[in-house]
Amino acid sequence: MTDHHQSTRGEPRVALVTCTELVELDPDDRLVLHPLTARGIAVEAAVWDDPDVDWSSYDLVVLRSPWDYALRRDEFVAWAATVPTLVNPADVVRWNTDKRYLAELSAAGVPTVPTSWVEPGETWSPPAETGEYVLKPSVSAGSQDTGRYDLADPEHRDLAAAHVRRLSEAGRTTMVQPYLSAVDNEGETALLFLAGPDGLAYSHAIRKGPMLTGPDLGPDGLYKAEEITSRTARPEQLAVAEKTLAAVPGGTRQLLYARVDLIPGPDGDPVLVELELTEPSLFIGYADGAPDRLATAIATHLARLV
Repeated sequence: MTDHHQSTRGEPRVALVTCTELVELDPDDRLVLHPLTARGIAVEAAVWDDPDVDWSSYDLVVLRSPWDYALRRDEFVAWAATVPTLVNPADVVRWNTDKRYLAELSAAGVPTVPTSWVEPGETWSPPAETGEYVLKPSVSAGSQDTGRYDLADPEHRDLAAAHVRRLSEAGRTTMVQPYLSAVDNEGETALLFLAGPDGLAYSHAIRKGPMLTGPDLGPDGLYKAEEITSRTARPEQLAVAEKTLAAVPGGTRQLLYARVDLIPGPDGDPVLVELELTEPSLFIGYADGAPDRLATAIATHLARLV
């Protein structure tokens, strides 16, 4: 987008990308609307798969809540590639919407939850050793199709095998991870980073309460309810987050935001459970000044397009 393009149209236009279930945006995302308009930036919600949207009419297209993409990931990635002013950009979307990126980050030295993968068509049986495991698809959003199984329970073993079969028959890859029980007390820590003049900068953190109480028994909505509270990130958590972001292909200057989700490992040290670069909840309602910081990040990316 050139300076001439913006100046001939007046104030810059920004689309916040959502889905048909959230045409008015997620309530958290609505908190950035006033800070953006106060900066002279016109902003509106737009549904990613609406054929009537002219994406070229926007100076910046910001991915926010397109949370129905998981079962149409190929379509979503193809759409992203057609939007040149998309943030985070299409290459990041392609990489980050399949959680097999965790294997790459682990190989780069990032401490991650140990994960094995069951590809569609592969035979899988629950491990012989007992313990609790988490099963989920490698492409998902909002903890959809995710379950927790106690393999000491014969019924859970059967349900775990059925879960993998259900995903495999749908052509989906399954992730198998040990359930790290420290999360029951500590919860999950999400560290939020937003773009600044010199790249991503730490903004705030929140705590998610434990969400997985048992097996996944089928569809239960667009996303699962979360128990969210504010949290102060500890130095060791910030260190893991910085190491994670340093391993992102293409670097972090291209990013508008990042969310690094950590849980305690067996020794209590933080390990990465997910790196959210595509459509994460940013929880800007849980930290003073965060809506304004997100608006500043968007203005920063707009300035780079001039």
